[in-house]
Amino acid sequence: MAQSELLAFCTALEHTTLNEAIQNYFWIVPTLQSIHILAIATLLITVLMINLRALGLHGQREPISTVVNRYSHLIWYALPVLLISGSIMIVGEPARSLTNLAFQQKMLMLVVVIAITVGLQRKWRDNTSDQPADITTRLLAVISLALWVGIVAAGRWIAYA
Repeated sequence: MAQSELLAFCTALEHTTLNEAIQNYFWIVPTLQSIHILAIATLLITVLMINLRALGLHGQREPISTVVNRYSHLIWYALPVLLISGSIMIVGEPARSLTNLAFQQKMLMLVVVIAITVGLQRKWRDNTSDQPADITTRLLAVISLALWVGIVAAGRWIAYA
């Protein structure tokens, strides 16, 4: 999307009823931010537990499939909450978010890490071995953790960029 088209889209969002409500009711943004932060915390704890197991740093006595089955549903509950709360916050200040390089990097990292997460969960779902993961899987777990940290950092940086 060209910059002029993006700015036109931002302008259109700024003239919506939802944008007006977000601007007029002081409690909407802090409430959404709180929900967003709680969903991020849930997701990060879940990802951390699964990836620590893949790295052999936690829960080595359990098959990875047990850990994945125990925690992975929380990822897929938290992501829609993040999508909805984040989208509403974007409508509140579209140009601040959508034109922001930190936001764009955050979205790129999110697409990549979701693809990694789906791939690893498919691989691990039926893995009943309690052996350490292979080097590729461990590398993907490290990359996943790094991307999630990058997503959080980019999300915070949006406010300052």
